[in-house]
Amino acid sequence: MKTVSTLLLLGTAAVAFAQGNTILTIGSGSTTGVYFPVATGMAKMINDSGSGVRANARSTGGSVFNMNALGTGELDIAIAQNDIAYYAYKGTGISAFEGKANNKIRSMAVLYPEVLHVIARKDSKINSIADLKGKRVVIGDLGSGTEQTARQVMEAYGLKLDDLGQTLRVSPAQGISLMQDKRADALFYTVGVGASAISQIAQTVDVNVVPVSGNQAANLLKKYPFYVRFNIPAKSYKGVGATVPSVAVQAVMLTTSATSDDAVYKAMKATFGSEADLKAIHPSLGLNYSLEKAVKGLPAPLHPGAVKFFKEKGLNVK
Repeated sequence: MKTVSTLLLLGTAAVAFAQGNTILTIGSGSTTGVYFPVATGMAKMINDSGSGVRANARSTGGSVFNMNALGTGELDIAIAQNDIAYYAYKGTGISAFEGKANNKIRSMAVLYPEVLHVIARKDSKINSIADLKGKRVVIGDLGSGTEQTARQVMEAYGLKLDDLGQTLRVSPAQGISLMQDKRADALFYTVGVGASAISQIAQTVDVNVVPVSGNQAANLLKKYPFYVRFNIPAKSYKGVGATVPSVAVQAVMLTTSATSDDAVYKAMKATFGSEADLKAIHPSLGLNYSLEKAVKGLPAPLHPGAVKFFKEKGLNVK
């Protein structure tokens, strides 16, 4: 016959096991990118929190893979561009999601901006998005998020892809080579400010960073909720002497309605509870993350666990 104290010990062990059994797999990106160290840092914060929720970070193929893996349950949490997440939620935009809307996707928090750079050779005389008409323009790989961004930004200026002189559907690396070889006049590229690829072009070719601003930017933000305004600071690249207004998509942390409110709340508290510790994970967070920005540009509804956390922090969210 078990004593009361033995039963109590067994009960405590069972609770501890149940708590320790809540393991969240976080999808990131390649080990050389920003998503992976951010996810790894967050997993450590969750594991160190003693909340009973544990996490592990996985290197993945990035945003499109992560959204599909959230849908299959292979991942519990993922980092992705908010435009890609929006397309997955709506079942539109790129071929991987066409007709496969996943209305179970839920937002946790916006992390930092990934900025639209429209880079043009100075000798192409492109000073506005409208000037892209008749030019040779790199718009990203077929079906990519960059291609959708190019379409949407040009649409805001009354242009279609058919208005371009040549539509170049290649990777950013190939696009850079085309720019350097004078086989492309301009390039769309969504990437963090100061990216080595853009710096490389600016070091070898005289370029303009083309602004996205005014009423066109306002209309773009109104139609596509995943964009935010972003100013590319002066001197970010060689030859760019003034601040250039543009727009950005956001790196965002996501989950699904299948993840419990309790697990998401505890993960949020562990990672976003100390802004200083979160920002120390990576410069992209250190320079850009704030509590107020964390709920702007969300691609899908907030998870109830995230709503609880942000309300405790004094934000008016739902």
